[in-house]
Amino acid sequence: MPGSCDVVVVGGGQAGLAAGYYLRRAGLDYVILDTRQQPGGAWRHGWESLRLFSPAEYSPLPGWGMPRQEGEDFPTAGHVVDYLRAYEQRYDLPVRRPVRVREVRRAGERLAVDTEAGTWSARYVISATGTWECPYVPDIPGREHFGGRQLHTVDYTSPEEFRGQRVVVVGGGNSAAQILAEVSRVAETTWVTLRPARFMPDDVDGRVLFGVATRKAAGGSGESVGDLGDIVMVPSVRDARDRGVLHSRPMFARLTEHGVRWADGIEQPCDAVIWCTGFRPDLSHLASLLPGWRQGTVAVEGTRSVDEGRLYLLGYGDWTGPASATLVGAGRTAKATVADIASRVRESP
Repeated sequence: MPGSCDVVVVGGGQAGLAAGYYLRRAGLDYVILDTRQQPGGAWRHGWESLRLFSPAEYSPLPGWGMPRQEGEDFPTAGHVVDYLRAYEQRYDLPVRRPVRVREVRRAGERLAVDTEAGTWSARYVISATGTWECPYVPDIPGREHFGGRQLHTVDYTSPEEFRGQRVVVVGGGNSAAQILAEVSRVAETTWVTLRPARFMPDDVDGRVLFGVATRKAAGGSGESVGDLGDIVMVPSVRDARDRGVLHSRPMFARLTEHGVRWADGIEQPCDAVIWCTGFRPDLSHLASLLPGWRQGTVAVEGTRSVDEGRLYLLGYGDWTGPASATLVGAGRTAKATVADIASRVRESP
């Protein structure tokens, strides 16, 4: 039942669970509110072939490493879901679901968290809702006139639904490269990117990225993850390169009824467009606290909101901590976040 506590965590995915682990260790009174029916966060909705970039031992949440499955070099999305479910149970985290948070608002010296199940009162709120619920598609002219199918990464499941078709894949990140790699085996594909794709060296995977991010988080000098490139050369992407399909064209100017058209007037017919164009932070519940969020402006010091000092944002990307949108990165930022909250609670019990 709704009540009063030290901290309300909004979101029960990987970042929310990492926060819960440290809140439990700190001895604070807290609850985790999750809008989904089942554990696993956004990992429940990835496409069928989605895998981590790292072996299980390089992808832990705090306190308990991800168990390795025999014969599986890189964990599947289903493996991650099972791990997150077991993690909740292992630490007896107080997750309440399904509870959709409508609004977090100021209520005197506390924050009120209004939900469909009632209102919680908290001294501090950690927002860890991620980005999966807010897919981004650029406002390209002609989208409403295109007669084929348009879908975002969140809607993609497997390449079989595109067999024998002409497919345009839009986006310059890992999702686009991986989806292109497998769709190109059954369909005629065209890859379109806003900027030339930046590929990481073949020997770079999540283990290397983990090391680089760790050194950066510790204040070390040298290259950052972004310096290495944007696309990890997982086996399927290397195979696509070897087949000669891993080359991109510049962004088209508009969609037409039957395809896409570039600025020079060249038009290419297609049956489907897959928008692998990323996500925006899911922050609508914070509208009254963060006046600039709709313009993409969220001012933070570490993970603490500049506009509302009782609010922390966790796991939305590098602006909330190095690699904070990854399993291992979520743990680092959660630790610092909870340490800051705990110190403030001790100062004003």
